[in-house]
Amino acid sequence: MLGRINSAAASAAGKIRSTSVGNLGARMISQLAEPREPQVVTSEIPGPASTSALEKLSKIQDTRAAAFVADYEKSVGNYIVDADGNQLLDLYCQIASIPVGYNNEAILQAARSDQMATALANRPALGVFPSADWAQLLEESLMRVKPAGLDMVFTSAHGSDANELAYKAAFMHYARTRRGDKMFSAAELSSVMDNQPPGAPEVAILSFAASFHGRTFGALSTTRSKALHKLDIPAFPWPRAPFPQLRYPLDKYSEENAKEEQRCLEETERILRTNAVPVAAIIVEPVQSEGGDRHASPEFFRGLR
Repeated sequence: MLGRINSAAASAAGKIRSTSVGNLGARMISQLAEPREPQVVTSEIPGPASTSALEKLSKIQDTRAAAFVADYEKSVGNYIVDADGNQLLDLYCQIASIPVGYNNEAILQAARSDQMATALANRPALGVFPSADWAQLLEESLMRVKPAGLDMVFTSAHGSDANELAYKAAFMHYARTRRGDKMFSAAELSSVMDNQPPGAPEVAILSFAASFHGRTFGALSTTRSKALHKLDIPAFPWPRAPFPQLRYPLDKYSEENAKEEQRCLEETERILRTNAVPVAAIIVEPVQSEGGDRHASPEFFRGLR
């Protein structure tokens, strides 16, 4: 999230608008209404305006993955509008990054606040110099929806980054439990600079078949959804366990599905016991989305724990 916000802030800083124009734009956006249905006005997508914009952009940025150019000032709710005026129903919320819809009024109001402006303009290193109101902001936001039993929060820029931080925390916890109260040894301090044990221990994160956990370097080693995400990128030799492939309707295949989940649990247990290096943590999605909308039962996840 912060990465997107900072990009927006940089864009805004590059072209400063007058207050009157900014207020006019805010009023226009606030008057947007979600369409009743999609509307396509060009014979093909991308249309001529998107194609022209992409050709210009391609001179300074790789645009091979771009579907079209969006008009975010006109996009609203679940509908994204492209540069040609096509109104398209966005079933994916971009990449699940806009879960409350385009130009959500509550988000816009927060974005216009002095508090948001100060945060964007100063972009604090929160771990070193947290703002005076940071604890209050966390209490009124993330801590209100925290899972039971979790009392601490560590903010990050995006999903892959959050997983990277979780992996590092798991590795440090694993090493600390083995080291105890001892200080770092001379061998650890020396070997880690060469990416060698004992300073850089040989431990792993276990993930599941068809899972997606991001495309940053460490997270990519736990992503198993598409080969295209991983090709040509060096990877950690971390293990993969099977994720249950349930049959539907669930009530008709309850016995078969229970056996499938038990098979996956037993294989996961085998990997944990026999993997070449210790497994410091397991990462699993409650619902595999990119992996194909694949679910598992609460019993499976309790068994996994």
